[in-house]
Amino acid sequence: MMEILYKSTRGNGETVTASQAILQGLAADGGLYVPTEIPALDIPMDRLAGMDYRGVAYEVMSRFFTDFTEDELRKCIDSAYDAKFDTEEIAPIREADGMYFLELFHGATIAFKDMALSILPHLMTTAARKNHETKDIVILTATSGDTGKAALAGFADVPGTKIIVFYPKDGVSPIQEKQMVTQKGENTHVVAIKGNFDDAQTGVKNIFNDAVFADRLAKAGYRLSSANSINIGRLIPQVAYYVYGCAQLLKKGRLVHGETLDVTVPTGNFGNILAAYYAKQMGAPIGRLICASNENKVLYDFFATGIYDRNRDFILTSSPSMDILISSNLERLIYRIAGDSEEKTRELMKELSTEGSYTVTDEMRKKISDFYGGYATEEETAGTIRALYEKTGYVLDTHTAVAACVCQKYRKENGNGRKNMVVSTASPFKFTRSVMTALNPDHEKLTDFEMIDELSRIAGVRVPRAIEDIRTAPVRHTTVAEADKMAEAVEAFLGI
Repeated sequence: MMEILYKSTRGNGETVTASQAILQGLAADGGLYVPTEIPALDIPMDRLAGMDYRGVAYEVMSRFFTDFTEDELRKCIDSAYDAKFDTEEIAPIREADGMYFLELFHGATIAFKDMALSILPHLMTTAARKNHETKDIVILTATSGDTGKAALAGFADVPGTKIIVFYPKDGVSPIQEKQMVTQKGENTHVVAIKGNFDDAQTGVKNIFNDAVFADRLAKAGYRLSSANSINIGRLIPQVAYYVYGCAQLLKKGRLVHGETLDVTVPTGNFGNILAAYYAKQMGAPIGRLICASNENKVLYDFFATGIYDRNRDFILTSSPSMDILISSNLERLIYRIAGDSEEKTRELMKELSTEGSYTVTDEMRKKISDFYGGYATEEETAGTIRALYEKTGYVLDTHTAVAACVCQKYRKENGNGRKNMVVSTASPFKFTRSVMTALNPDHEKLTDFEMIDELSRIAGVRVPRAIEDIRTAPVRHTTVAEADKMAEAVEAFLGI
């Protein structure tokens, strides 16, 4: 099998192995690690259709993580995709109103982040052994809601690691916050910051880029890494579920050989839809990549104009995991459409940092014609939840509703007749208040857990274990910090 190496989007051509990239997280120059090339999916889809999720995940990840042995990688996969998931399929597909919903919320924290964060701790500890790492790994993560809990659950009490999660105090749902602040594990720490997700994400990146701080940590026996999708070990496992989804639709007879389908992804930080792009580049039968935004429609505007501009009001919506104005993973796409030019990527990222915006060239825009941007307003999101339930009895969370709304708009506007796989990124139980008030404003009178019980009744779905676990769980994390004091919060937790 061809060896795949990794280099920084802002580097000078230096390469590292997959395990080194996973261990490092963010490159020392502030760039993101990308594969030197996208490997081909050199196995027929009909063979993949006969595999379970673990089998498909191995076929995809083994093409990217070429310095892992088969035994190492299979152990990571088997440890990740096990009884933590409430369905043997891991990522089942539900059909409703002509759309195929790829349900990615059957893991321990009922959001799609489980699909990658269940395996990242295993990849990272294996990578540490392979590279003879003796320091404890400190995972720093900024979250808009879902990554935080999934990362905490994945790394809780994993030997040789500590994890610190930063989240915007007023920028996550009540259930998301309760999930994080009740997290067990002696190596876990949760910090609410006074600011929004972009403030948290920028703060984490600044810590990574502080060489003096890194030296202090090293002398204390620690090294930093990340569980955000800036870590290639988070991104590549996400490629697997797109390949699996296509294979399952083929198996079910919903796709035929040679047919392609469009994919609609609710998008904030751009990692999830970038994974779909990588799957398409590998050879998965994917056509258009439909990027669905909420009212923070910075990506919609980018695909419409070629201008990325974060200079705008930050809007708190009912889909908080998408309330993002700096979509970090877009840098990996920019690098690719710039002809793998580190120089051009550095130039554009500097403009984003100093001016808050950048403009891609006409030649670069031609290379993103596979992408289509759409967005849904708050009213459209709520209306989609209500309309789909009334028509089919299927209940969506707010983020998936944004995607479903954009999918429907796209089909009306383009009418290409292709099937569409909509990525369902969270259980409706994670955003119960928004979902239930969309279904009926009278639900507003209920408490959060009364709403949960009522949602279970009307949807005919058992309350997930992740929700039951926090119903009476004690709060363990109460730290609140200013956005410019995040480094001090890390030092306090580590005792340095």
